[in-house]
Amino acid sequence: MPNTGVEWRASDQLVPYLHAVQEMEARVKAIREGNAQEMVWLLEHPPLYTAGTSARPGDLLVPDRFPVFQTGRGGQFTYHGPGQRVAYVMLDLNRRNPDIRCFVRNLEEWIIRSLRHFGVTAERREKRIGLWVANNGREDKIAAIGVRLRKWVSYHGVAINVEPDLSHFSGIIPCGIADGPGQPFGVTSLAKLGITATMADLDLALKAEFEEVFER
Repeated sequence: MPNTGVEWRASDQLVPYLHAVQEMEARVKAIREGNAQEMVWLLEHPPLYTAGTSARPGDLLVPDRFPVFQTGRGGQFTYHGPGQRVAYVMLDLNRRNPDIRCFVRNLEEWIIRSLRHFGVTAERREKRIGLWVANNGREDKIAAIGVRLRKWVSYHGVAINVEPDLSHFSGIIPCGIADGPGQPFGVTSLAKLGITATMADLDLALKAEFEEVFER
């Protein structure tokens, strides 16, 4: 019989990117074969850039700044690093709803609801990936989304900026930001918005809202 329920795992130490990918791939295989529960893995990475399937070489502005990893998830270049909550979501969409657009929209809704716990209004934007915060005429990106499916089991997931070093984003043109010269888009975080939330605070909100979005 397949295992039921979703396991929540939180890593206290920075997790190397390739180790995380190996762990996810093993878990996805086990979920697919009915040998493991679905899982949400909460973690932080050391500073690095990842290139999604739509990444353009010219968007890597400083190639030797941090390690760069090619990844099978959708999207373009993304930064990961300390102070950013990464949530890798491994769900069996065969049993839930095998609809990738619905799944991505649910991930967006999950982030939107979770950030409301801290008084932050995160919003979708047409033709721009991720979640955005309006800020004095600008729109700053606070969360990124990049997923992959293997036989309708998901992996990779979302990244929410809690208190990362935002200068690290300057080595790339992050997904959905550079649409032309002078565009009023940037990157923000809970800390930059003046919110002193901890990772543990965000994790509690994510877990509560996950049940509302994915288990209803």
